[in-house]
Amino acid sequence: MKLTLIGGGGVRAPLFVTSVLRRAERIHLDELCLMDIDEAKLAIIGEICRAAARAAGSAVAITTTTDPRAAIQDARYIVTSIRAGGDRGRVLDERIALRHGVLGQETTGPGGFAMALRSIPALLGYADLIAQISPGAWMFNFTNPAGLVTQALHDAGFSHTVGICDGANQAQHAVARWLGVNARDVQTEVYGLNHLSWARRAWVDGKDVLPDLLADPAFLSASDLRVFEPDLVRLMGVWLNEYLFYYYYAEQAVAAITGDGRTRGEEIVDLNEGLFRTLRAIDVRADPAEALRKYYAYNNRRGATYMHYARPDAPDMAEADHTSYEAPPSADEGEGYAGVALDIIEAFEAQEPLSIALNVPNEGAIACMRPGDVVEVSCRVDRDGIHAQPIGDIPESQALLMQNVKHYERLTVEAVRTRSKDVAVQALMAHPLVMSYSRARALVNEYLEAHAPFIGEWH
Repeated sequence: MKLTLIGGGGVRAPLFVTSVLRRAERIHLDELCLMDIDEAKLAIIGEICRAAARAAGSAVAITTTTDPRAAIQDARYIVTSIRAGGDRGRVLDERIALRHGVLGQETTGPGGFAMALRSIPALLGYADLIAQISPGAWMFNFTNPAGLVTQALHDAGFSHTVGICDGANQAQHAVARWLGVNARDVQTEVYGLNHLSWARRAWVDGKDVLPDLLADPAFLSASDLRVFEPDLVRLMGVWLNEYLFYYYYAEQAVAAITGDGRTRGEEIVDLNEGLFRTLRAIDVRADPAEALRKYYAYNNRRGATYMHYARPDAPDMAEADHTSYEAPPSADEGEGYAGVALDIIEAFEAQEPLSIALNVPNEGAIACMRPGDVVEVSCRVDRDGIHAQPIGDIPESQALLMQNVKHYERLTVEAVRTRSKDVAVQALMAHPLVMSYSRARALVNEYLEAHAPFIGEWH
């Protein structure tokens, strides 16, 4: 079986490959193909991945190509994780938003909108190729904003597409770690949109353990819920996706990001450029062990400041820059988006039913949403496909926020399809973190100008 990663020259590809190799035998994997349009980065990352494969004693063939047709040919599963416009595009997305006093973050709010303008056309192009070359193959989309991009793909008729995000299953993994059980033994009830979701139940051995855990200060401080005040968790009474921080602490988030010397995008540019300089100087083929050590140090440093302004235990960027992160990655870090994709593949290939939260068409699962709305929801995955599980009614405050953001997503998909400035302005006006015609118009004009080389002319 062949598995392809589109975006295989990205800095997260070695982590993806490491996870794939651990499960290669269970999913009957023969070839893992890394495809990227950046030949130079792909060459370096490809060597890092081969070094990881040799260290693991794996017989899986790791191939690289810049030709998307060759990558897609004969692939049964294709994971898409690209960044159209590169890291510099992310910097523009964040800085333009902050200049207008609104959230500068890559997936949520105006930054997510700007990224969607570039991501959607690129992913539709890959989906067209998959339909032509490998019809029936599954496309697992991790390209951000993952839910919005997946909505565009389904609207265009690509039904063998599912949006994946490790954040959708935070509650399941947090509960499993805390109770010392396997994550597959925890059944969570997740509902919402990508980076805007909640979990209201977590069953272990037939008992909903979530209420007791949410009332336990030790659990809150040890889990991703530590980005929220305990009083907010008590008020909501559910597990909160960490990205809800940008809605529930909107003004604090903008102030904190504005106050940093660099945006997260600017930090990532510095880190990524430093990584590739280091790897080129080492020569991965000559000293693969040192290259892997430097790569893992980079990855640890990058993770140290993720949402640092929301995590009381995290260093700020300046502190992190002067700290050594060369320890190997910890065993409990999880597999990220690779784990989500591989769980689905295992359910298909090994025919072991799986409970997991994914981004799929609603089809009646959440009462307040339309059937064709792509939502983030608990699903059952088995040999017959992916099935959204019934959620029913949800609290009105959460339903209204979901509906507002989904309205923004529908308008964004239409704006990209029609290349209409007017519809784009309406989309940003509808977003809860913008809610202003004058601000939306200015943002749209600046984003269209900044990203013209990638998105072309709009009318």
